[in-house]
Amino acid sequence: MDNIYVIMLVALAILAVADLVVGVSNDAVNFLNSAIGSKAVPFKTIMAVASIGIAFGALSSSGMMEVARKGIFVPEQFYFNEIMVIFMAVMITDILLLDFFNTLGLPTSTTVSIVFELLGAAVCVTIIKLSGNDDSYLQIGEYINSDKAIEIIVGILVSVVIAFSVGALVQFLTRLLLTFNFDNQPAWVSAIFGGLATAAISYFIIVKGLSSATFVEGAFLDWANANVWQYIMLSIFFWFAISYIVTKVFKVNVYVMVIVIGTFALAMAFAGNDLVNFIGVPMAAYQSYNFWVASGLPASEFSMGVLAEKVPTQPLLLLGAGAVMILTLWFSKKARRVVKTSVDLSRQDEGNERFKPNAVSRGMVRGAINLNYGLMAILPRSVKKTIERRFNKKEPTSRVASLDMPAFDLVRAAVNLMIASVLISSATSLKLPLSTTYVTFMVAMGTSLADRAWGSDSAVYRVAGVLNVIGGWFMTAISAFTAASIMAVVLYYGGALALFILFAMAVAILLRNYLKHKKRSEAEAEEGRLMRAVSSSIQGIINESTSNVASSFKRGNKIYTGTIEGLAKVDLSKLKKSRKGITKLNAEVEELRNSLYYFIKNLDESHVQASRFYIDVLGYLQDVTQSIDFVTNASYNHLNNNHKGLKFTQLKDLKEIEHKLDKLFKKIEETFKAKDFDAIPAIIEEKQALLDVVSTKIAKQIERTRNSDSSPKNTLLYFNLLQETEDLIKATMNLLEHYYIEHKNHL
Repeated sequence: MDNIYVIMLVALAILAVADLVVGVSNDAVNFLNSAIGSKAVPFKTIMAVASIGIAFGALSSSGMMEVARKGIFVPEQFYFNEIMVIFMAVMITDILLLDFFNTLGLPTSTTVSIVFELLGAAVCVTIIKLSGNDDSYLQIGEYINSDKAIEIIVGILVSVVIAFSVGALVQFLTRLLLTFNFDNQPAWVSAIFGGLATAAISYFIIVKGLSSATFVEGAFLDWANANVWQYIMLSIFFWFAISYIVTKVFKVNVYVMVIVIGTFALAMAFAGNDLVNFIGVPMAAYQSYNFWVASGLPASEFSMGVLAEKVPTQPLLLLGAGAVMILTLWFSKKARRVVKTSVDLSRQDEGNERFKPNAVSRGMVRGAINLNYGLMAILPRSVKKTIERRFNKKEPTSRVASLDMPAFDLVRAAVNLMIASVLISSATSLKLPLSTTYVTFMVAMGTSLADRAWGSDSAVYRVAGVLNVIGGWFMTAISAFTAASIMAVVLYYGGALALFILFAMAVAILLRNYLKHKKRSEAEAEEGRLMRAVSSSIQGIINESTSNVASSFKRGNKIYTGTIEGLAKVDLSKLKKSRKGITKLNAEVEELRNSLYYFIKNLDESHVQASRFYIDVLGYLQDVTQSIDFVTNASYNHLNNNHKGLKFTQLKDLKEIEHKLDKLFKKIEETFKAKDFDAIPAIIEEKQALLDVVSTKIAKQIERTRNSDSSPKNTLLYFNLLQETEDLIKATMNLLEHYYIEHKNHL
């Protein structure tokens, strides 16, 4: 029976490595979004700096390991066999939960996950113990370290408000000082910012962040801790001098310097604070096993009070964990997807919004607008003019530049990193497992608000996105507590068999999600994404947009064919796949239309006609995708409502039409790929024949409806499909005719 604990340790070790991979994929957003969003330095440089920060942070995380051992429960109240059940339940739950959020592309909190998983599993095992001993459930407070647990939970929740408020306030004051034209400010102004920002980062990282590291010792830390204000003033003066010299003499951008140092600092703070979330539980389990073996007592009789004692962490294990984190950072595609969500919600410009507005976001935006009106009425006119002047944004000089602009500027990126690293390092020094996700995300949202990134055209979408992410955080807490409790019950009563089944299920789910994500990424890469045109002449637009047309008809053909096949086979999953495909294609076309503002605004007078051509092209593409969208959604809703499938004769007619459209769309794809516009007339000649086929099928269905029994829903679906296919053919031919005419006119 003792072998079961060795198996548990092996399983925990495997889960620890997997959890590091999954966790870093989620938490990379914490220290990458500012540097990536600002495009301050090349991507590989950002990754290298972050990697070094992670390595240092991993070695400084030993003090945080106490949270997993005694932060949530009272260890002396549990026996070794019970502790191992708690640890196994926590790790299995944690890895599945984080992978789920990664797959959705949403940042969630690994700290909240681990805290509520430990709480859920410990509470569950406590209830089992109390019920077995016929004790009162009111004694649960003797088993759970409620004071520390409440302190951690309240600290996490308060961090949301503090991070948002501090981020907004500091960004507002910084923008007042530097404006959006910060590059034109005198060197001493940027040096002041660089000195304050770098001094703040260096103090909390060197003195606070590294204070618990086993490899940092000496009189310097003792002196700095004993003479805080002296150290801070000397540090500000030192970094001001460095910032001024690098700006004036070496012509180095001080904001880029702060971003690089801040990325290192935040990566270090992340690893120092969050490493416990990934390996704290397995390491506590390993230490518990060693204590139990040395005792010689049965597992059900060995009290785990020894976990309350401080145990030194092995630096090699921490460094190994850091190496896994670094490798994940470089190679995880899910990490970049999660980063994109945070960057999109904080970007300065308008664009395609991922999240849909809801009643709450609309109400909050209306309330904020009314509050703003009230404040503006109170402020003197001179103050309002000064604020407006300082917040006047630089307009992009060209349309091409606007499309390639960073999500936000260097000043906001530097403030994000400075505030987040200070808050996280402060919590680390207090041994509080503050949620780095909450802090970095809310700091970014606070600075976005202060920087007026949430304008009237984007605020409801951005607020809805923030609410979605925060809602996911609360869902994390509830899911973590519930799932870990269930896992603990299954493991407690199921023993070795339950352990094997749950571990196998976890591995299978992770493997399935990995393969599914890989397949989806490969499919997206193969089908390509619609690209915005950047030319200013009609001929240039014609040539550039051919790839979009070819891609649209290739993907549209696949979706239409999949829809007809799904109807024929009564396959709801196939229709659901087609529905997802057309939703994505529609969103990409809409994104192209959203870029029309910059396209039109920056055209030369001599090429204004190009805008009309481009608008018409996008309009026809939208007509095509909307027709396919109607066909797909009507078919999906019909089957999803469990209505009768189409009859054999109807399916036969639809397959005939689908076959002809398949050949048509493939011809269009090949023609536009080769840019062989002279082949367009031959395709257009097929228009009437195709419309005649559809018209004939409509007439046949009218006759069938009059002379035979048929379902009203069935008949309605069939007529809708035929009529929308007719519209699809007309929109397709309109697009071809438009291309051919413009091509001939501008040879």
